[in-house]
Amino acid sequence: MEPKTVRRDDGTLPARHVESSDSLNALVAGTVVLTLDGALPVEYLSPGDRVITRDSGTAVLRGIRRRKAQAKLVAIRAGTLGSARPDSDAIVPAGQEILVRDWRAKALFGASRALVPAERLADGEFIRVIGTREVELLELQFDAPHILYADGLELASAAPATVSA
Repeated sequence: MEPKTVRRDDGTLPARHVESSDSLNALVAGTVVLTLDGALPVEYLSPGDRVITRDSGTAVLRGIRRRKAQAKLVAIRAGTLGSARPDSDAIVPAGQEILVRDWRAKALFGASRALVPAERLADGEFIRVIGTREVELLELQFDAPHILYADGLELASAAPATVSA
């Protein structure tokens, strides 16, 4: 997995071309995330760790929300979204937004790149909805939204936590 940390000219994340009311930007326990300390399972991360991101190079992890939940899951076969994307078979929540930036984005969404819920990419063969299961979900929280490298995919992070006064 070779991250390419390229910022857009205006410094923002790509526009969300595909809306979903049930986005769930959380990682299933066991998902491997790229950090400055190497590739680590998400459950080994802790606040203060520096996570490699596509949009800003690195971002400091501010918090992690862990929970067990019944989640609709999508299985993505290794290499389905490009060379080594993902680098091994991956499982993500159906609402997890994936950055698509190849011919699929242009053909399916009319854009050079799009954040797409995993379920919208399902083709029944290489990307399959595998049903609802109880899993441990971890939402990585940063000061701003980021695109993370996880299991060889480019995944959107959870929305920043709101601070109440």
